[in-house]
Amino acid sequence: MNIKLKLILAATLFSGLLYSQRQMEYLQRGIVAIPAYSGVFVSWRLLGTDAQNTHFDVYRTENNQIKKLNDKPLYKETSFLDKTADKGRNYTYFIKSNTQHQEIDQDFAKYTANQKPYFSIPLKTPEGYTPNDASVADLDGDGEYEIILHQTGKSKDNSQKGETDPPVIQAYKLNGQFLWEINLGKNIREGAHYTQFLVYDLDQDGKAEIVMKTADGSKDGKGKFIGDPTKNYVNENGMILSGPEFLTVFDGQSGAEIHTVNYQVPRFAGNLNPTNEQMTETWGDAKGNRIDRFLGAVAYLDGKMPSVIMSRGYYTRTAIAAWDYKDKKLSLRWLFDTESSEDNKQYRGQGNHNLTIADVDNDGKDEIVFGAMTVDDNGKVLNSTGYGHGDALHVGDLDPINPGLEIFDIQERFDDAGAHFRDGKTGKVLWKLPSTIYSQASKFQGPGRGLSLNIDPRYGGSECWAAGAGLKGVYTAKGKKISDKNPAVNMGIYWDGDFLSEILDGTVVSKWDWKNEKSNLIFDAKDFQCESNNGTKKNPSLVADLFGDWREEVIYRTADNQELRIFSTTIPTNHRLYTLMHNPQYRLSIVWQNVGYNQPPHTDYYLDESLKEVPKPKIFTVKLKIDN
Repeated sequence: MNIKLKLILAATLFSGLLYSQRQMEYLQRGIVAIPAYSGVFVSWRLLGTDAQNTHFDVYRTENNQIKKLNDKPLYKETSFLDKTADKGRNYTYFIKSNTQHQEIDQDFAKYTANQKPYFSIPLKTPEGYTPNDASVADLDGDGEYEIILHQTGKSKDNSQKGETDPPVIQAYKLNGQFLWEINLGKNIREGAHYTQFLVYDLDQDGKAEIVMKTADGSKDGKGKFIGDPTKNYVNENGMILSGPEFLTVFDGQSGAEIHTVNYQVPRFAGNLNPTNEQMTETWGDAKGNRIDRFLGAVAYLDGKMPSVIMSRGYYTRTAIAAWDYKDKKLSLRWLFDTESSEDNKQYRGQGNHNLTIADVDNDGKDEIVFGAMTVDDNGKVLNSTGYGHGDALHVGDLDPINPGLEIFDIQERFDDAGAHFRDGKTGKVLWKLPSTIYSQASKFQGPGRGLSLNIDPRYGGSECWAAGAGLKGVYTAKGKKISDKNPAVNMGIYWDGDFLSEILDGTVVSKWDWKNEKSNLIFDAKDFQCESNNGTKKNPSLVADLFGDWREEVIYRTADNQELRIFSTTIPTNHRLYTLMHNPQYRLSIVWQNVGYNQPPHTDYYLDESLKEVPKPKIFTVKLKIDN
């Protein structure tokens, strides 16, 4: 069969506006059917390329008999509760819309008799390993997401001695089909701060790639080794402080290596035998702890094409490299290094255990919010508070009254800036909260967690709270304390039918009851033999708008580590939004969600019940067309 691949632009865009639009991934309707309390719940996407007035009809087929389920076209919903369904029978559901481009509606959902209330992905978990963080992207260009999973064996934090197992990355289709496995080998240490795997369509050809730090002995999805597999650089403490370091792009469909370059920056460029004093002065210690703190992301630095962001260090020296991927090759776009000039040295030590990508200055190009410091699209520092290192970070339109985007950040500081709220463009601190308790035993100097979510309808903007160092209570976007009690402080999720966020803590989804200052349980994945990851961080494998309507799905591993289970809400709602995955900032948040200490994604617009018009993304999409 002669297959010719073409790229076609989705015809739902206005060609004259292409300069202001970002290219995003082509998606189908993502229709799903899930058993609900009183029938079968059906939901689907409103795509970012759909017109505001798009309406839908819902159909059900059984034994080749087609039945239309709604009496009137659905203008306000992207979900439907089929109360006439017999949950003990087999059905197929599909959607018709009034869009001009009917090919995006060529999607369907099969409901099988007595179907489980989750979607199951059976795993090929290596012996002794545990499914950990996941990401999603369209690896084959069919308009449906695949799951990319980090399988972790014996792991160690950077501060801990001891040898680890090699990190393993696997890919699966949503129907459970196993695609490939990449083994990063013994010269890549396993732990939350080492392997940051980024999955995105980097060259915008309709299929996603995977990019990761590699080393001698890393093995791609075809069994090919990168570098010299006979080399072993693990020292007597289990650390890896010598040997070459690489950055590799892998093919999304096969896991095969495409291109490998040297990692920027190396441990000690031009100095192969640094003294302990030199290592400590540069990176913070001489043990291999702070030198191997890596972060990663994808950003549209020119407003048009995605670039890879990879960094090293945040306690002292910080180096951030931006890479472009074109014609199957990586090329360095720019390198920010705090050691490159005396002026840059003032920005040492400002990074968190995570980062965020957002267009904070509203110029159509992304910035890297690197903890207390924000790096502009050109690799120059846009602003910095100088407050230093922290563990949690949130960026979005957290205060709709203040123009543009805002940042809620926490710091490990025992002073008046344990947590602060700042303007994204200028870096101006709008308000801050003091750390009041210092732990002498653990040397803990500030809060370890913080969240910013819209959970209280009485106040405009997102509410903020932090845990640790004496910080207690919920604060408005203006810094007013409105509760003495803290909700859980790990993750958030859109789950029920309103525009307020729910709290996600471990396997539990709950609603903040602002009247009684407590959380009310909505859902617990433990009821379905699931577990969370990352110890006290208590993260699922992923939170993202994977399919169905605008609300988010959550992925957990089962307790026996042999399966992933994807849960989606079945709560009816009359609200309708464009799929969150077509919001540029939210989509890039999914890319970095697995990086370091996982944080929830945020949109670049404020979501509230008072929303009069759904913000339409300024995007266009690419569809991979296969001609026979």
